[in-house]
Amino acid sequence: MPELFGHTRARVAARHALLTPHNHVGSAVPGITGATAVVLINEAMGAKFAQLLVTFQAGGQAVLPAGAGQTFGYLHGGAATVSIGAQKGKVSAGWYFYAPAGSAWSLTDVAPDTRVTLFQKKYVPLAGTPAPAAIIADSALVPGTPFLGDPAANLQVLLPDSPAFDLAVNVFAYQPGGHLPFVEIHVMEHGLIMLGGQGVYRLEDSWYPVEQGDVIWMGPFCPQWFVAMGKTPASYLYYKDVNRAAL
Repeated sequence: MPELFGHTRARVAARHALLTPHNHVGSAVPGITGATAVVLINEAMGAKFAQLLVTFQAGGQAVLPAGAGQTFGYLHGGAATVSIGAQKGKVSAGWYFYAPAGSAWSLTDVAPDTRVTLFQKKYVPLAGTPAPAAIIADSALVPGTPFLGDPAANLQVLLPDSPAFDLAVNVFAYQPGGHLPFVEIHVMEHGLIMLGGQGVYRLEDSWYPVEQGDVIWMGPFCPQWFVAMGKTPASYLYYKDVNRAAL
C-alpha cells in the first residue's frame, strides 16, 4: 500500500504497536556492519525485549560479544555461516539459531540481501536449572501441531519447552479463514513478524489489516485475536516470555 500524503497503517499505542515495512528507519547497531539494521521493538516502546530486522549487503556480517543477553535469529532469505561459541553451521531461509546468554555469536560469509529477524532478551536464571544450550536448526524439520485441535491453525514450537528457557519462539500458520479460537489476554508479551499472507489482527479495541513484513508488539494483558483472510495461507513468527515466576 503506497503511504502517500502522510498516510500510514502504523500505530504505536501504550500497550501495542503495528509497524509496516514503509516505516523502517535504520539504526547503527554495534557489532553489525555492512547491513541495514532496523530496531522495531525495544524498551523505549515499553517492551522487555528487542526485535530487530537486519538486511545484509555484500561483505556484511554480525559479530556480537558474550553478554547478559540471549539472541534468537530467523533467516527470511539468503544464507550465512552462524557461529555460537564453538558451534558452527550453514544456515539459509527458514533456518534459525539460539545463542544463550554468555555466548559470543556471529553471522559471517553472508550472502547479499540475507534478511534476519533477531529477538534479544536479558536472561533470567532459574535456581537449580542449568542454562540452555546453543541451537542451530531448520524450521522445516520442526513438526507442526493443530492448535487446540483445529487443523486450520498450525503451531510450530521452535525452542524446547523446557524451564531452562525464559523465552519461546514459534511459527503460527493459518489456512484462509483460520483464526485464533478466542480473544487471548495473558501476562506474556509478544513480538511478531508476518511471514506471509494477510489477515486482520485485533489489538485491544482496534482492528488492523496486516500483511507480509508487518511487525506487531503486544504488551502484557493486551487483548489479541487474529484471522487469516484472502486466498492464500498466512503465517507469522512470534516471541513470548515464559517459565518464570509471577512475582
